[in-house]
Amino acid sequence: MEIFLYIIVPILIVAALAAIFAFCLSYLGDKFAVERDPRIDDIERNLAGANCGGCGYAGCSQFAEALFKGEAEIGRCNPTSSENKQNIAKILGMSDVKSEATVAVVHCAGGNRAADKYDYQGFGDCQSAQILAGGSKACEYGCMGLCTCVHSCGFDSIAICKDTGASKVDRDKCKSCGACVAACPKKIIGRIPKSARVYIACSNTTKGKEVASVCKVGCIACGKCEKTCPKGAISLSNNLAAIDYEKCIGCMKCATECPRHCILPIGDGIAMFDKIMAVKQKQKEKAAAEAAAAKNS
Repeated sequence: MEIFLYIIVPILIVAALAAIFAFCLSYLGDKFAVERDPRIDDIERNLAGANCGGCGYAGCSQFAEALFKGEAEIGRCNPTSSENKQNIAKILGMSDVKSEATVAVVHCAGGNRAADKYDYQGFGDCQSAQILAGGSKACEYGCMGLCTCVHSCGFDSIAICKDTGASKVDRDKCKSCGACVAACPKKIIGRIPKSARVYIACSNTTKGKEVASVCKVGCIACGKCEKTCPKGAISLSNNLAAIDYEKCIGCMKCATECPRHCILPIGDGIAMFDKIMAVKQKQKEKAAAEAAAAKNS
């Protein structure tokens, strides 16, 4: 009898209460459920599914809801293909979406070619180093190479270059989600059209003399790139070269003529740059040989 009173009865009471609560929750859940428009699920299915947060939302599901409510634009999700963006536009009853694919680039190639203010010995992260006197680099805009951008990337598309010690993006892996752009404390990572052949690998807007004193490859605003561009696609703005990609034809003249080597080739431009530089080197060697022959004759 005691077993019944002290063990079985309490179990039966708990079970009965659990059943009542489950029924109430089920009833109230159906009664007060907020209907989710099936189009939101259709939108989410067309998104890249990266959940990278580059759009500014916690994940693709939240971004899909924001799109449906008109609180966000499709162009904010760079990893989503153009075809899927068009599908989303149709779901939302919008006209065709025109958005050019982009890729992230690090607007700094200094790394170990830029002077240090001090030898940073703290936690190996750019965010932490930035707290201490604005980072270890003498250049206010210099990449510290402490991997904050690397850790933020969910596609393994950015790494520290072994030669320069600065971050560099793998164009073929990059989804242009914007996670590294948001993570970089120096704000020197940006996005350019994926069709681009060159980009400016510097962010320093101080005067040329100051730049030269802290970095071997920083832009000194000499204007040579601006003068050599046949399409007027490159100009100086606030002591720094800037490219207008709508005008740029990728001829590589700016990159091959830059005395500071801070205009770098990317994508298809790499092979073209190497070819032009090889020709220039042969011409230089030929000229030197002819000069030597003339001197000896």
